[in-house]
Amino acid sequence: MSEPVSRLDERFSDPGAQATSWADAREVLENAQLSWISTVRRDGRPHVTPLVAVWLDGAFHFCTGPSEQKTLNLAGNPHVVLTTGDGRWDGGLDVMVEGEAERVTDRPALERLAAAWATKWTGEWRFEVTDAGFSNDVGGDAYVYAVRPVKVLAFGKGTFTHTSHTFS
Repeated sequence: MSEPVSRLDERFSDPGAQATSWADAREVLENAQLSWISTVRRDGRPHVTPLVAVWLDGAFHFCTGPSEQKTLNLAGNPHVVLTTGDGRWDGGLDVMVEGEAERVTDRPALERLAAAWATKWTGEWRFEVTDAGFSNDVGGDAYVYAVRPVKVLAFGKGTFTHTSHTFS
């Protein structure tokens, strides 16, 4: 993954603020315990839901069941926004990843992703790799998706900043 072009949007930033570095934005993605995904239903209505995600190999990854609304939405429109951050108004960093969700079916990639999920949240998210994606005793079968960022927005709070990281 190449380094993004980063730009502070001064219209939405405190005077004298500096752009959030890509390293700081990526750290938020790597350490996120909970994220939200925004997809679009076939009739154009938005759909937002929380999920657990893993940042690995330059992409944000999530999984969802074959019959869940997210999967149905992605079949018609793969464009998504994944959001994570800090619920406080006066501190922290919120990060949004814009891109297209693509199914991950490569078994070695799925094995690495299952291992990555197992290292987070005290090991509570454990998956077996299948030909279709993941499976576990709690949620059953799941498809795995990767979102390679086209644009990442980072919103600093306390000292307010609005930074866009654009990938080519």
